[in-house]
Amino acid sequence: MKNEGSSSANPAERQRWREIFAGVGISPSKARGQNFLHDRKIVERIVDAAGVTTNDVVLEIGPGLGVMTRELARRARKVVAIEIDHALAEHLRATLPCSVELIEGDALQVDFSEAVGTDYIVVANLPYSVATAIIRRLQESDPPPRALTVMVQREVAERMCARPPDMSLLAVGVQFHGSAKVLFRVGGGAFVPPPRVESAVVQITAHPPPLPREEWASFFRIVAAGFARRRKQLLHVLSVELRLPRDTVARALATAGVTSQSRAETLGVADWLRVYAALCEAQELT
Repeated sequence: MKNEGSSSANPAERQRWREIFAGVGISPSKARGQNFLHDRKIVERIVDAAGVTTNDVVLEIGPGLGVMTRELARRARKVVAIEIDHALAEHLRATLPCSVELIEGDALQVDFSEAVGTDYIVVANLPYSVATAIIRRLQESDPPPRALTVMVQREVAERMCARPPDMSLLAVGVQFHGSAKVLFRVGGGAFVPPPRVESAVVQITAHPPPLPREEWASFFRIVAAGFARRRKQLLHVLSVELRLPRDTVARALATAGVTSQSRAETLGVADWLRVYAALCEAQELT
């Protein structure tokens, strides 16, 4: 897959950005994953891929200097942007179109339904340090966004979209709530300062979760147990992590159509749902 936006800024361009940051009063923070997307072609490609229309309410998390925010505002019915950095929030208030609603706060704390309502999409260059936590919170919100088109670290994007035999707890979590695909990769030259990792745009389209909300915690407790000791066979790891008799786990795996020698990364969401149902039934019978 070809990298987009891979060219590096020249010395004059880097100096221009230093002056912009000084004017705003910030120094990009690694802890907050502040790598600002500035390549307008990449911005347009992301917004195009999200299919933003004048009917859409769009939530952007981590607007940074507002490059993508302005493009979203040009196309969407409404844009709500959440920015945690006070200096950036002040800059955005002074420079963004008045049609953009800016919330200064932590996306891991903001009530999304209160901020954007019940029908919205997410388009964002997510802060990489908290990207997976934000995606999980969005998917578990009530109601969740219809779709997310977000930039994350390439490795994270690929893990979210993985298929057996390369699954992870992250992949099961994302795919429990929606279908995910990597759209394209983005090189470091599209950002300032350029990150040391590759980036990718991933799109997650929501679908109704296969279990009621009150069962999510129990389901993911079993999935997390399966991934607790990677490369270990499920019969062993589930019996140890869940503190269940081996014969109980063996019967449940057989009922689910999963061999005792299977490993967690070889199971997709449908497989885990069968294991969960079989273990629930087995524990009720014991």
